[in-house]
Amino acid sequence: MTNTDQRLSFGMQLPIQSRSKLYREPWEDEAGPAELAAIAQAADRAGFGYIAVCDHVAIPRDKAEAMQTAWYDTVATLGWLAAMTTHVQLLSHVFIVAYRHPLVTAKSFMTLDHLSGGRAILGVGAGHVEGEFAALGVPFDERGPLTDEAVDVIRAAFDAEYPDVDTEHYSIHGVGQSPRPMQSHLPIWVGGSSKPALRRAAERGDGWLPQGPPKEGMAWGIDYLHQRRAELGRTGPFAVGGFAMPMYIGKPSFDLGPMAVSGTPEELASQIREWASVGSTHLMIRLRSQSSAELVDQIERFGEEIIPLTK
Repeated sequence: MTNTDQRLSFGMQLPIQSRSKLYREPWEDEAGPAELAAIAQAADRAGFGYIAVCDHVAIPRDKAEAMQTAWYDTVATLGWLAAMTTHVQLLSHVFIVAYRHPLVTAKSFMTLDHLSGGRAILGVGAGHVEGEFAALGVPFDERGPLTDEAVDVIRAAFDAEYPDVDTEHYSIHGVGQSPRPMQSHLPIWVGGSSKPALRRAAERGDGWLPQGPPKEGMAWGIDYLHQRRAELGRTGPFAVGGFAMPMYIGKPSFDLGPMAVSGTPEELASQIREWASVGSTHLMIRLRSQSSAELVDQIERFGEEIIPLTK
């Protein structure tokens, strides 16, 4: 089930706030709040749909060499960025809801939405770092059901000041939370590309944040989401993610590596438009750079030269 007329929205998982060696640029290790703010503001000006911040609480020592320990707190960072941006939505990509009581998560994101004028999106995930679960006292093997329950409680809290909801681990009655979100339906997007993640997105989410294509392929995953939602009678908007190859607009002066692409705005826009034909509604963009200033320039060029070609 695809829509060839779908207009794509674009997002960026911000640099600096997470620095895994799998994707960070070398310059990020010496960067900080000033550079992060400039990049977020550039994305806001350029017409990006969202900026995103990750979630890790404590990195086990045996993972630290690859992942590093610099992971900014998700809600604190998004709240800080909300005050210096105007239009761009504020996404957690992704928040490990099993780490916290769901009412705590609901409170944080309702407040973020209230203060930002209705720009929050809660992106959730089940998590993958077993040692981090152990440090927080959360059973790793139960992360799937705990995530499902947390989403149910959070959704109930988003939708009603005094939610009534019972799950295996939570019984929520007779307590209220304010400030209320500005959005009438604060969206929850579900991350992951496994079958349980796709099921969770279809059954509980308002959108999907893929982490690589499902083994059966993106088209299969998107069709499954729409079919499962139809079976459940779930209607209304549903955001479907995608992930562009790392790119550079123009001719780079450095080696982009084997997985990145470069070219003219039209060449890159042609590749981007293919995602809409598959059925994606929003696309994660990663722009290669050798400095924060170069990244700001690439973001500005993306907004001025590529986004108009994708409409």
